[in-house]
Amino acid sequence: MGCTDPSSSHRSLERAGFTDIQVGGFDWFACSGDDFTHTKFKANNQQGMEVDGTVCCGLFFKKCTIRF
Repeated sequence: MGCTDPSSSHRSLERAGFTDIQVGGFDWFACSGDDFTHTKFKANNQQGMEVDGTVCCGLFFKKCTIRF
């Protein structure tokens, strides 16, 4: 644990419609035990409001999820 994945996180956020994406470091408590990477982010949502959250991605079969 302790991993981040900026490229997968950025790609997941873009696909979900976020803009002005800034990915950061590891977020210890935001994801489940099934997640391999925990990447913090700031971005603008579809309404143009700035939001903070974490993109959680699995190692093999679990895709990325966005948590706020």
